[in-house]
Amino acid sequence: MGPRKRREILDATLELLAEKGYEGLTVEGVAERSGVNKTTIYRWWRSKAALLGTALLESPSLEIDVPDTGSIRGDLHLLLDGLAVLLTRPPASDIAVATLGAAVNNPELAAAAKDFFADRLARETTIFERAVGRGEIDAATDPMMVMDLLAGAVWLRTVFRQSPLDEEFTERAVNLVLEGIGRPAGHP
Repeated sequence: MGPRKRREILDATLELLAEKGYEGLTVEGVAERSGVNKTTIYRWWRSKAALLGTALLESPSLEIDVPDTGSIRGDLHLLLDGLAVLLTRPPASDIAVATLGAAVNNPELAAAAKDFFADRLARETTIFERAVGRGEIDAATDPMMVMDLLAGAVWLRTVFRQSPLDEEFTERAVNLVLEGIGRPAGHP
C-alpha cells in the first residue's frame, strides 16, 4: 500500500470516529470512505482497534508541537495551550472523547491509547531535559507526573466538566504546578 492510500485510510478512520463514535466506526465504513476493499484494511490491521491505534499515532491533526521558548514555564504554557485547542475544537475533540470512552471497555484500544500517550510523553520529555540543563528544575522531577497534572486539568475541565477554558486557564495551571499551593514546611 502506498503512503497516499494509507493516509486516506487513516484519515477516513478518524473522520468516521469523530462523526459516529467508536461503536459506529466500522472497517466497512472506512473501506467505503477511503475507496479500498475491507480485505485490504484487514491485511494491514487485524482489527478496528488496531486501525484506530495507528490512526491516532500517525494523525497530523492530533499533533502538538513541542515548544522551545527558553524556559520551562513558557514551554509548558504553550504545550498546554496546544492541548486545550485539541480538546476543545472538532474534530480532534470528538476523536479524543470517543477514543477515551471506548478504551475503557476495550483492552486492545486501551493498549493503543497507552501507546499514543507514551509517544507524546517521549516527545514532551525534551522540555524537562532542557529545563534541567538550564537549572530550572531538579533532575529528579517526574515529567509524567507534571504532564499528568497539567493535561489532566485540561481533560477534566473540558471533557468531563464540559466547562470552557478562560484565556488564563493554562497559564494558571502551569504556575500552580511549578510553584505549588502550600507554604514551605515550618512556615505559618
